[in-house]
Amino acid sequence: MKRNFPVIDADGHVIEDIKQLRAFLPGAFHKEEGKREYVLLPRDGWMRGALTPRKREDPDPARWLGFLDACGISTTVLYTSAGLSIGLVHDSDWAVVVARAYNDWLHEHFLRVSPRFKGVALLAVQEPADAAKELERCVRDYGMVGGMLAAVMNPMRGFGLPQFDPIFEAAERLNVPLGVHAGSAAELGLDHFTSFAGVYPLSHPFAQMQQLTSMMIHGVFERFPRLRVAFLESGCGWVPYLMDRLEESYEHRYNRWPYKAKKSPREIMRGGNLFYSCEVGESTLSSVATLMGSSQIIWPSDFPHERPWDEFSGDLDRFIAREDLSESATRQILLDNPCRLYGLKPEELAG
Repeated sequence: MKRNFPVIDADGHVIEDIKQLRAFLPGAFHKEEGKREYVLLPRDGWMRGALTPRKREDPDPARWLGFLDACGISTTVLYTSAGLSIGLVHDSDWAVVVARAYNDWLHEHFLRVSPRFKGVALLAVQEPADAAKELERCVRDYGMVGGMLAAVMNPMRGFGLPQFDPIFEAAERLNVPLGVHAGSAAELGLDHFTSFAGVYPLSHPFAQMQQLTSMMIHGVFERFPRLRVAFLESGCGWVPYLMDRLEESYEHRYNRWPYKAKKSPREIMRGGNLFYSCEVGESTLSSVATLMGSSQIIWPSDFPHERPWDEFSGDLDRFIAREDLSESATRQILLDNPCRLYGLKPEELAG
């Protein structure tokens, strides 16, 4: 469907072709005769694919472009799928190697195919200095529009800790955002569940809330005042709740804050540099837009995760048809906000 303005999918995904990706590994990591191949990335033990057997799309670039055309989307910002679990890798050298190989693969097999694909660099959070260098390489050489931080690590750590500052320094200097994206359910206290049905609604928001809280109390958003950060794929209903909880901590536990912030959490979270992705049918979206402002909400397709193409196809129409959002708010969420987040210009969007 043709839209009245360009629509940006602020969080789409690629499904990595592992055979293709292996070709970008350094020679020392290639399979040798008689030896097993290296396992690229770990899993957390939950079989997410079991939710939709034989339905999940596995789109190549042509299939992705067909999806954009069918849905009336101008541009998609592509994040990893397998790499969402990179934080679970204990071998930091391996994490750096795999992240670099993925970024090379993404550029070769997607970004070079069409300007409608915008890439986000996979960063090895295990080695922040290397992650900062990799972000710079991907922005400089491949034109990527940001970097991804895996919200879950093993052992779990908060991004507010000083060890992650090199990544924030690089992103601020390069004027590109960081997307905090959950994926793994490890390290979140959810191991007591016997079914993924209980893990699914909690893992992503729990991870995001921990990371935003860590970054807040350690002063990341004040120490890097031009840094833009997106908290992705958890809906946005949790955001006002966490804002109130952080505000209460700021008012009554300020003497325990590691960083003595000058701005309150409410000022920072509504200040324009933090972005929150919503869900198409999220019932509290209009309330969040009122409480947080509609200028910081973005729309993700999340294609091709969990559902076949035909189940995604009506999402955007239903979103635009919502009666509880004004036309101006809808345009902000679908165009203006992702443009500001990723540094895109509406007049230059392809499609």
